[in-house]
Parts: sequence; structure tokens; C-alpha cells
Amino acid sequence: MRKWWPLVTVCLGTFMLLVDVTIVNVALPRMAGDLHASFGSLQWVVDGYALSLGVLLLGAGALADRVGHRRLYAAGLVLFALSSLACGVAGDDGLLIAARVVQGIGGAALFTTTFALLNSSYQGRERGVAYGIWGGVSGAAAAIGPVLGGVLTDSLSWRWIFLVNLPISVAALVLCLSALPSDGLLRRGRFDVAGFLTFTVAATALTLAVIRSVPSLYVVSAVALAAFVLIERRSSQPMIDLSLLRNPTFTGVLVAGLLVNFAAFAVLTYTSIWLQTLIGLTPLQAGLTALPMGVLSLVVSGVAGARLHGRSPRVLIGVGMLLIAAGGLLSAFLIDAGSSWPSLLPGYAVIGLGVGLVMPNLAESAMAAVPADRGGMAAGTLNTARQLGFAIGVAVIGSVFADRTADFLGSSDVAQGLASGQVPAGAAAAGLDAGFAVAAGIGLVGALAVFLLVKPASKPVPVAA
Repeated sequence: MRKWWPLVTVCLGTFMLLVDVTIVNVALPRMAGDLHASFGSLQWVVDGYALSLGVLLLGAGALADRVGHRRLYAAGLVLFALSSLACGVAGDDGLLIAARVVQGIGGAALFTTTFALLNSSYQGRERGVAYGIWGGVSGAAAAIGPVLGGVLTDSLSWRWIFLVNLPISVAALVLCLSALPSDGLLRRGRFDVAGFLTFTVAATALTLAVIRSVPSLYVVSAVALAAFVLIERRSSQPMIDLSLLRNPTFTGVLVAGLLVNFAAFAVLTYTSIWLQTLIGLTPLQAGLTALPMGVLSLVVSGVAGARLHGRSPRVLIGVGMLLIAAGGLLSAFLIDAGSSWPSLLPGYAVIGLGVGLVMPNLAESAMAAVPADRGGMAAGTLNTARQLGFAIGVAVIGSVFADRTADFLGSSDVAQGLASGQVPAGAAAAGLDAGFAVAAGIGLVGALAVFLLVKPASKPVPVAA
């Protein structure tokens, strides 16, 4: 039994960081009322975490090679625990957002070290078992997050969705120091500071531009992205080897990774607000409405892994993205002023089917599309794309939802209108319809990119030195 303690340690950290992506959704209306938060602040409660997690994954991976994976994992646990405490006691929305950003930094340290820790702890068949269990925990976290958030918010307070991380972090830290193997040889070389900073500025400015509707920030983002590309092309030790993008299959998988979380999950933030403030569900009931999506995605993922292994990733990922788009269109069609929570279930079910096809094939396809010595970089790039896609999706759909709802309200204070229940049902339904329509369009774009770029059989291509 002792040999599985490293797996338990890694799974505890992974479960916490992934649950915290979705656990806040059902608590947003309570937060808005208690902290008198604006709609933009609610978006940043979600996006502050997802954005810092996404932009720091690649840099954290490079740092882990230099300071040690176990050492960085332990530091991530400490930072995650302290920032969770700060979230739980925050007295205003500004402090909560700042603490969520720091939480994302800790989450990046945990996430980026996962594969290396499992690889150093297990070999052969045991490694396969470890990755299988870790994958199941990762998938379950997304489904459990809204339900756990509902239970804690209903029975205690929204603050406990963060405070519950403290005992888990302590247990994981004790196991980290006692069960994980010591760090071996550390990588030498210069950390890509310039690439890290320009990438962070580009992603942050883009997300802020969408949420705040500031055109000049789009320019800042574009300039920073151009600078990042130039720096990476000239760096001897880049965070991202841009020559990987010459492989159309890898590029197609990366586009799908960027868009799948946008199309499938970003709108859930706003359906949760609608369910509680206008339909009258409790946080737990609102969380349970998303459970069928999570369960179906897990079932389909398992069946696809067992029965469809070796099939063309273009077909599996492309069809999955089409199903996600179809689920979004179905939800947009079914929701109107007189709708209640059952109107969400058919669309959620179709989205769950699509997610189940897409997710297990993304990582495998990305790794197969690049040389073996670029596997870690490929996995890190894909994880970064997924988290950034979610952050940008929350920002874009939130802006669409708020603008469409405000057209009916004649007021821009959507958050307080929702918190007080003063938003007409037709206004909120129009906002959700627009949000689901945008998500469906993004799903179609992702499917098109996969069908055009991903090849039936991926082979590694030479990478320039």
C-alpha cells in the first residue's frame, strides 16, 4: 500500500486545483450580495484564477526543472493553502480577486509538476495504473466542483468553498515531504524571463480588454504577443518551441484545446447565476444540474478510451467539437422567458457526450504529433491553451451576457440586478441565449480547425535545433 502514497499525494493536489476552477460558479450570487460586487468583479473571481493558472504553467514547468519538482510542488501547496485562507476571509471583491490570482500561481506549481512526480514514482504497469487513476480524479473534479460548492455554500457559507482547501493542503504537504521521492539532477540553464513576461502581459491584457471593453488593451496584447514570438524564436531555451507549430496536427489539437473549454464550460458560470437568482434554486440544486454533463463525459471518455483507441483523432476530436456546438445551439433554442432548469439538461447532455470524446484524445494526439523529447513541452502547451481558453471564454461570454441583458434592463449594473432578483426573466434568457450561441460558434470553429489540420495518422516531424 505504501507504494501508492505518492499517487495519493499528487491526486490530492490535482483534485484541489481543478475543483477550484468550477467550485465558485454556484457561489457567485451569494458573493455578489455579500461583497456588493460588480458583474466585472464576478468575472474576475473566476478568471483571476484560471488566467494566472494558464499563463504560468509553462514558466512553472521550466522553473521546476531547475529548482526540483518535489520542492516546487511543496511550495505550491503552501501558497495554495495561504491564498485559500485569504479568499475565505476576504472582506471585499478586490481582496478576493487578488487572492484568487495567487491561488492560480500555487495551482500552476502543482499542475506543472504532476507528470514528472508520477514518472519518478512509478515504472511499467504501475505507471499506467497511476496515470489512469490520476485521469479519473481529474475528470471527476470538474463534475464534483459545482456540487461540492453547492453543499458548502448551502450548509455553511460561500467562504467555505475556499477554507475547505486548508486541511487537504496540510495532508498533501505532509505526504509530499514523506512519500514523494527526492529531486534528482536539476536542469542547468537560463530561465526564459523575457518570454515568460511577454506571454503573461499578452494573455492578461487580452482578457482584461474583453471584460473592461478597453480597445487600447487589445493593442497591448498584440504587441506583447508579437514580442513573445520574436523572443521565443531567438531563445536557445524557449518556453515554447515555435517549430512545433509547423506540424498541422499539433496546431489543430492546440486550437481544439484552446476552444473546448470556452465552448463547453465558460457559459456554466452564468447559467448558475440564472438558476439561483431568477429560477430560485439553491446553490446545491444549481450545482446538481451540471452533474449529468460531468457523468456523461466520464462514461463516454471511458468507453472511447477502451473501444475507440487507435481511431483517427481527427474524427473523434472533430465529432466531439461538433457535439459541443450542437449542445450549445440546443440550449440557446430551448431557453426562453418561461424556462426553468430542465431546459438546460438536453443541451448539457449533448455537450457532455462531446467533451467525453474530445478530452481523452487531446493529450494523446498532442504527444503523438511531436518528437518524444518535446513531449513535456507539448503537454504544457496544451494545458496552457485549455486554461487560457476557459479564462477568455468566461470573459467573452460574460460580456455578451451582460450586454444583452443590459439592453433589456436599461442599466449596466447587471450583477446587483441579478443579486436582488430585479432582472426580468426575458432579459436573463436573452443573455443566456446569446452566450450559448457564441459558445456553439466557437465549437464549430474548433471542429473546422480539427477537420482541416489534424491528420488521420500523426507522425513526429523533425524539429529544428
